[in-house]
Amino acid sequence: MGETALEIGANTFAFFTRNPRGGNVKPLDEADAAALAKLAAEHCFGPLVAHAPYTMNLCSANEQTVDFARRAMAEDLARLESLPGNYYNFHPGSHVKQGVDCGIELICEGLNQVLEPGLSTTVLLETMAGKGSEVGRSFEELARIVDGTRHNELLGVCLDTCHVSDAGYDIAHDLDSVLTEFDRVIGLERLKALHLNDSKNPCGARKDRHEKIGQGHLGTSCFAAIVREPRLNNLPMILETPNDLDGYANEIALLRGLASGAAEEVEA
Repeated sequence: MGETALEIGANTFAFFTRNPRGGNVKPLDEADAAALAKLAAEHCFGPLVAHAPYTMNLCSANEQTVDFARRAMAEDLARLESLPGNYYNFHPGSHVKQGVDCGIELICEGLNQVLEPGLSTTVLLETMAGKGSEVGRSFEELARIVDGTRHNELLGVCLDTCHVSDAGYDIAHDLDSVLTEFDRVIGLERLKALHLNDSKNPCGARKDRHEKIGQGHLGTSCFAAIVREPRLNNLPMILETPNDLDGYANEIALLRGLASGAAEEVEA
């Protein structure tokens, strides 16, 4: 994975800790993990952003699903100690008609069971688009999870640009106000990573459909503002756009150009 990242001009990347649809995990290859750590150090990589499986739901109404989520998170965090100092991103979950309050309580219970002092990995709550019964559609909901977790020094947030826009935060036209609101509610010191995705839908749609950079409702100018924003430009930025490797290489080059001011800004 590290070698592929270098080939497309990246200095960080995301990876699933196991099959994104869940299930048991493959045995850990300690030698391969050590080789990746060495490569990342040699090429000055930023923090890596591991991603939990999509099926992991800490606030499900199904007890077996909750048990799997807690077990999978504990296993993943133990394995990530072979790559210390990186991030573990997960979707807070869906309360499945139990209500937001119950959902947040269950998420906190799960995190309180799994997080232990001494872990070298920071666990990131991802901002969600607000479709269905998703928890984490607002900064306030994420703040309640942070406040309800005992060892919340191990918690941060990954801001997904498509998700926050779909949730109703107008980053396309007023990034400064959105970051100011994030700081007021959660605290910018908790913002550890970004998922950079354009959106197929307008602000507030609550649909979560990613688009290539500059080809959706956010537009190229939004991403120019993000990569030039001093409060953000030292954070790892992960692309989750509908692309192949060549497409990701082109988007990385575009974003680097926007950051330097060399790329032409054209709205899609």
